[in-house]
Amino acid sequence: MKKKVILAYSGGLDTTTIIPWLINTYDYEVIAVCVDVGQENELEGLEERALASGASKLYIEDVTDEFVEDFCWPALKADAIYEKKYLLGTSLARPLIAKVLVKYAEMEGAEAICHGATGKGNDQVRFELTIGALAPQMKIIAPWRIWDIKSREDAMDYCILHDIKVPMTISNSYSRDKNILHMSHEGLELEDPSLAPQYKKLLQMTTPIEETPDQAEIVDLEFVQGIPTKLNGVAMNGRELLSKLNIIGGRHGVGVVDLIENRIVGMKSRGIYETPGGSILYKAHEELEHMCLDRQTYGFKQQAAVKFAELAYNGEWYTPLREALTAFVDETQKTVTGTVQVKLYKGNIILTGVESPYSLYNAEIASFTTGDLYDHKDAEGFIHLFGLPLKVRALMRMSREEKGE
Repeated sequence: MKKKVILAYSGGLDTTTIIPWLINTYDYEVIAVCVDVGQENELEGLEERALASGASKLYIEDVTDEFVEDFCWPALKADAIYEKKYLLGTSLARPLIAKVLVKYAEMEGAEAICHGATGKGNDQVRFELTIGALAPQMKIIAPWRIWDIKSREDAMDYCILHDIKVPMTISNSYSRDKNILHMSHEGLELEDPSLAPQYKKLLQMTTPIEETPDQAEIVDLEFVQGIPTKLNGVAMNGRELLSKLNIIGGRHGVGVVDLIENRIVGMKSRGIYETPGGSILYKAHEELEHMCLDRQTYGFKQQAAVKFAELAYNGEWYTPLREALTAFVDETQKTVTGTVQVKLYKGNIILTGVESPYSLYNAEIASFTTGDLYDHKDAEGFIHLFGLPLKVRALMRMSREEKGE
């Protein structure tokens, strides 16, 4: 009986090439597994392509709801943004995909899991850290680190040699990743940071700014303990809400990021990210936190958000620290409930109103009119005590100068 390998399969050039390579190199039975995290039409014709490439079978498992509820929402509540720009669309999906791969490897009795991540990328780390955390005994095969194929052109030639049709051409062979949260683009002219992205050709979730409507659109969002629950007054589950918000935000050119980022493996890379719905949610959630969190909690949470984003980016999802940070974040979200209204226009997300039953904003205190809770004269003693260390230091310096020191 042939030994089995589970292949993380997308149907793109890399994984299409890997199937015959695994068969020719290891004489494996290749079982392809596609994990659906909201790729939509990318799943069409996938089974036919996998079997034609030599796989014995293809499993497709839809985990979109789990992805939104257990990965996207925790990151949203944490305000996790990598290097101030990237909303972690690919990063959040990889641990879940690897978790599903482990499930099928155990079910099929496979001795190995194979992924198509390159030896220069982040995904190899994310996949393998998760597999190691969940199935430490599992063998991992990463073809890009060991085969003779050195480029996407070589991969296409390999497929042609083995009479396998590939789903793209060299001129349009961007490295892309799509899920319900975002779409990323890398490669081709994007590898030159001096060149502007060809957005009209590139973008797939978002309308180029020049083609967006001249009329702004108002969006109302309701949150309960940090989680979005209603869009424009209509209750929705996570998948529905994010899908509809992607359409609305995409129509107005919202959420396109051009980022030169620091990869886990030490190099910089350039990526174009489309996150229309997610960008609106992050903005609205942040504004609600400004209203509902006290200064110390908000300040410390900002620090935690940076670490949370780093852990997610690095693939360290199944770690004690990430779990502990999530517990902290969940505690802070108990009062992050309310409604936020934003206006979308030409790529901009503009706050137009925020309300919460847990609001810490008190008009009587904040108003320029003196009220019972705050007297302008109270500030004098506060400033004196708050600035006392500065005065003490200044007096010390003056004393030393008088002594000629």
